[in-house]
Amino acid sequence: MSAMMRTFRYRLRSPLGGLAADLSARTLPPGEAATSPVVVHRGVRLLLPETSLHREDLAWLSFVVALRAEELGARCPEGVYLEIVSLGFPLTDYRPEVAGLAMDGWLRAEFDLPDTGIGCAYVGGADPYAFAWGGNDTSENRP
Repeated sequence: MSAMMRTFRYRLRSPLGGLAADLSARTLPPGEAATSPVVVHRGVRLLLPETSLHREDLAWLSFVVALRAEELGARCPEGVYLEIVSLGFPLTDYRPEVAGLAMDGWLRAEFDLPDTGIGCAYVGGADPYAFAWGGNDTSENRP
């Protein structure tokens, strides 16, 4: 865990072009936050970026952090603040679930967490992307 900012670039190529998001974030020890955090689980908290964040993106970021909260709590028993610096994505073909996929990738890179089956695949049809949340049903892809 470091206070250095890390950027994770999620990419999924498909016949439609694909899905993409760039998430920049860093970790802070408890007590070093300048703003009020969103409490996700016990000592695991999210700090939001200075720029606005759409509520659906926040929901997916929080959902994935909640899925990984037990692991984060075990690795950081004193607590941890996850400061979202920015979330960028192309406006075409964007789905808010991609914020969650980028968050999972960032968490895995930052904390060396194992892959738990959170991901996305192109399947075609009317709803061309199938999202997987590591065995956690989201009832029609909503957190």
